[in-house]
Amino acid sequence: MLPFSTESPAPTPSQSPTPMDAGEAVGHTWDWLTGPGLKIAIIVVVGMLVLLVVQRLIKSVTEHIASGDSFLQRGIVRPLGTEVAGALRKANPVAAARRTQRARTIGSVLRSTAAIVIGTIVVFLALDQIGVNLAPFIASAGIVGVALGFGAQSLVKDFLTGLFMLLEDQYGVGDVVDVGPASGTVESVGLRVTKIRDADGVLWYVPNGSVLRVGNKTQGWANAVVEVKVDYFVDLDQVQDLLGRAAAEVATNDELKAVMEGNATVNAAEDLAADAVTMRLVQRTVPAQQWKVSRALREAVRRQLADAGIPLAGQRDALTAYQETLKAREDDADQS
Repeated sequence: MLPFSTESPAPTPSQSPTPMDAGEAVGHTWDWLTGPGLKIAIIVVVGMLVLLVVQRLIKSVTEHIASGDSFLQRGIVRPLGTEVAGALRKANPVAAARRTQRARTIGSVLRSTAAIVIGTIVVFLALDQIGVNLAPFIASAGIVGVALGFGAQSLVKDFLTGLFMLLEDQYGVGDVVDVGPASGTVESVGLRVTKIRDADGVLWYVPNGSVLRVGNKTQGWANAVVEVKVDYFVDLDQVQDLLGRAAAEVATNDELKAVMEGNATVNAAEDLAADAVTMRLVQRTVPAQQWKVSRALREAVRRQLADAGIPLAGQRDALTAYQETLKAREDDADQS
């Protein structure tokens, strides 16, 4: 046998990867551009076009609602529709203002929501084309959503409550409301906060989520209510007749007649006290006009009662002194 050789065998050269030639790199790039790259480009373009169409559609509908234009304002009947819409806006400017703000606020929310939803879908579809596993992203989004839900409960509550208030038209700009924390005229309705100006001129910022109940005094129709406390021993039938005359007198005013609905109702003996009997005069009006009509009714009631010599509660002596003064002035005028 031959003796073992102490020399180690010569090492064989290692096989090194051959570099990709330029032609093959261009081919791979071209394959990617014509495959996933083209699909991503199509997804982005289609997403942008869909978002543009949706936002234009939302803006068109909300602006149509905000302006109060009717479907008559199209085609050959457009002049007639324009006259009708202008008359409606002039007749009820408060309703026009609240409709405008409600429509534009909802339109802004819908446009933002559409941008977020469509943008998210486009991003996920693009990531899927480049081979990214979407499961971790979806799981992370769920966890983040839960965390935000717990951390911003009041904010989310304000936004959701504000959205439903706008959709249900619970109140709007120009309405006189009582929302518990504040009462007054609504100056602005947002998704998170409602601004209310009270009778003292204080501007209240009320979070929508804190509103548990809403009393709207200027929605649909209203009542102008005048309560009159007359002397205990007056003729109630006569007083009832005088209150009806006062309402008829106010109805002769062209400006007030336009906002009064139906005939006034006079309720006798609504309340009895030791020195007074309460009579109630009720006149139905259009929204937000009940205070003007009430003031006019009080003035007319005062004139009717004074001319008839019927005193208010506790004012019999004052009425007698007033009548004596008037008689003395008339006597002096006759003598002169």
